[in-house]
Amino acid sequence: MKRQRLGQHYLVDTQVIREVVEFARIQPSERVLEIGTGRGALTGELVRLGAGFIGYEIDDDNYEATCEAVRGTKAEIVHGDAFASDPKFDVLVTSLPYSESATFVRWLSSREFSRAIAVLQKDFVEKITAAPGDREYRGISAVSQIAFGVRMLGKVARAAFDPQPRVDSVIASFVPRKKMAEGEVSGVIRLFSLRRRQVDVALAKLGMERRRSFGRRRVVSLAPDEVHEICKQ
Repeated sequence: MKRQRLGQHYLVDTQVIREVVEFARIQPSERVLEIGTGRGALTGELVRLGAGFIGYEIDDDNYEATCEAVRGTKAEIVHGDAFASDPKFDVLVTSLPYSESATFVRWLSSREFSRAIAVLQKDFVEKITAAPGDREYRGISAVSQIAFGVRMLGKVARAAFDPQPRVDSVIASFVPRKKMAEGEVSGVIRLFSLRRRQVDVALAKLGMERRRSFGRRRVVSLAPDEVHEICKQ
């Protein structure tokens, strides 16, 4: 699948690329993963740090461009979908297609790692950090806040991409809190499909176990830890 169909805008600004790499604080002993290498601009900077590196790229042309960019190095470039794989890594760095942002959060929530730095749409980061009861508080918000501590580290100008996106972007960090089972993640998303319903009613409708009564409270009012209590396996 072509990355442009996925909403990809290539990060090309060298200053922003350096900032992303600096935020990652990569040590030579660490294993680095990049999801969506694009044309290899960020990849080249990461590989030069001397750490173990593996990158994934779906698009045929971009895969070839990345291989050329790191030719002569020990970097491992995989022509495939990282989200369908199980790579081992300490640090993740990515500027992936924004259409894959929710998939990225769900996938990352079940991994063991030290930290991740991602360039994402600003609106999406605001969604995954939204507080319970907020208009933007969704299942992916609860998953993110159960699994990680998320911080916005800096803004990224639209001119930093080729082609330029029509949305604002930020650099965000993800530090793991709790590793989630895939079934737990699916349970959270299912529960929030009825986000306006009372919790007890929603659980009954979905056939999910009710460990205690939540009275008249609605799903959208639940704190992330309460959501995890309901959906944990």
